[in-house]
Amino acid sequence: MDTQFLQSFVMVVDAGSMAEAARRLDLTPAAVAARVKSLEEAMGTTLVRRAGRTVKATEAGLRILSHARGVLRDLRDLHALANDDAPLGEWRLGVSTSALTGVVPPLLRGMYGKHPKLAVYMEPGNSGTLYQRVTGGMLDAAVIVEPQFTLPKSCGWQVLVDEPLCVLAPGALAGRDPLALLASEPFIRYDRTMWGGRLADSYLREHQIQPQERIEIDALNAIAVFVHQGLGVSLVPDWTPPWPEGLEVVRIPLPPPVPVRRMGLVWTEGPKAALARALLAEAEKVWGPSSAPA
Repeated sequence: MDTQFLQSFVMVVDAGSMAEAARRLDLTPAAVAARVKSLEEAMGTTLVRRAGRTVKATEAGLRILSHARGVLRDLRDLHALANDDAPLGEWRLGVSTSALTGVVPPLLRGMYGKHPKLAVYMEPGNSGTLYQRVTGGMLDAAVIVEPQFTLPKSCGWQVLVDEPLCVLAPGALAGRDPLALLASEPFIRYDRTMWGGRLADSYLREHQIQPQERIEIDALNAIAVFVHQGLGVSLVPDWTPPWPEGLEVVRIPLPPPVPVRRMGLVWTEGPKAALARALLAEAEKVWGPSSAPA
């Protein structure tokens, strides 16, 4: 059996469509469909079926899904162990969109100083999806918002940076009471389906603030631009720089206690765990001992 068939099957299930799986694999939808069909013929059963515009695993597909992930993970590890001229081969790293420009670059700079042959496959996305891909074996590690639930024992977790919530407002509103601004000004909401957005939503609920909502979006840089244009105020994490340049916005601290969004690294134990620990060592150099593993 060609392992590319397994890879395409897992990607189709994760992506929910042949077209999106093809985009991620840099193939045509027809090629992905042919691979899945070949796997189904080898298995002697149907593994996926269309449900409206999406593609879902059948009962048979669900039964083999976790094993297929394990096979792909083991093959990556075997390839890494066989190539001693590189530090454990390709590292598949997921990165939350808001961590792409601020958190990750200085850490990778330090790692490449020690491991110039390191190959990193980097997958941007939201924290919830990336967490599932780590636990499912599709990624070796991910920089995500701290989950609000207990992680499985097969995963390691370490906080990298704390990002307290703040009110983001046009420069003309500097010095105003942050809670009053949230209650009275038009509001640009950080998407509530995101873990950081849920933190902001919980704060508003706890303080019984019903904002005058205008826009809801999962894009912190875009929120900053909207605020600059005078479209409203927002409640966002004070995310790690760089911020967009040339914006007339102010970050107004909240009264204590202040909720904090924690960006950290989640990884699975195994041969690639050494690379996760190397990234944590770089984090300690950049941000201090508080980011070191416990």
